[in-house]
Amino acid sequence: MAGDAKKLQPIIVKRIKRGGHGHHGGAWKIAYADFVTAMMAFFLLMWLLGSTTEGDKKGIADYFSAPLKLSMLGGSGSGDASHVVKGGGQDLTRTTGQVKRGEVQAERKTINLKALRDEQIRAEVSRLRSLQKRLEGEIQSNPALAQFRSQILLEMTRDGLRIQIVDAQNRPMFASGSAQVQPYMQELLHKIGAALAEEPNRLTLEGHTDATPFAGGVRGYSNWELSADRANASRRELLAGGLPDERVLRVQGLAASQLLKREQPDDPTNRRISIVVMNREAEDAMLRPQPVDGAAAEPSIRPDKPSVVSSPPLPGR
Repeated sequence: MAGDAKKLQPIIVKRIKRGGHGHHGGAWKIAYADFVTAMMAFFLLMWLLGSTTEGDKKGIADYFSAPLKLSMLGGSGSGDASHVVKGGGQDLTRTTGQVKRGEVQAERKTINLKALRDEQIRAEVSRLRSLQKRLEGEIQSNPALAQFRSQILLEMTRDGLRIQIVDAQNRPMFASGSAQVQPYMQELLHKIGAALAEEPNRLTLEGHTDATPFAGGVRGYSNWELSADRANASRRELLAGGLPDERVLRVQGLAASQLLKREQPDDPTNRRISIVVMNREAEDAMLRPQPVDGAAAEPSIRPDKPSVVSSPPLPGR
């Protein structure tokens, strides 16, 4: 019986619950060290940005955007600029950036404005000469225009390329005593207008007559009005050929004041239309106000609209 009672005795298991928190170890120290390191790097970055000039910041930005281009241009260092914050080099009392070692001189790039201007003039002259050759080629290659080759004069002048279309005894450009353009003259002006439309230069138009007085033109309609009307009629034909209107800077009539053949004032070649494709220097001189008694005068020609200018006749004409 005693053995049976021992077998029936219950077994009691006690589970002990531990209270409080366990030990975390040293992981927090590593996190704190990373935080301190990041803050130190942040303040170091702020100090560097504060001691860097705007030009150097732009240079750094340019370097990261185009490092190859900047390395080809060269540079003398990011600390070579004055700033209110001292910095750079070994001597922190300096306020002019980093202290260089040795006698190495930084390369300085300079621009020769005169050489640059001369190069621009040469390029413009070359472009106008190419235009001259292109016009000559178009006239010679077109059978309808080749017959007028003797009436077309192309020459380089101080103001640019001058294109003169002169009259002929048996082939006049206009109807006698009027500004009505002949059909073959229209075709020629259309070709010239199309060629000039490809050039950026602005141009002037001049109308010329011979010295033969216009009938009844002493105080009425004279060679001055006729030459101005013919120049303006030529302008309209150039526009019909494709020339933009804003490219025409001035239209004027000069009558017989500038004869092509002074020894023969009544020669038909004195009746002509002159187109000057101006270079930049001539255009600037025309648009620049001229001083009058110490004051700048207003330009007499508006660049946005062509104008017809008729001068008074010379004494004795």
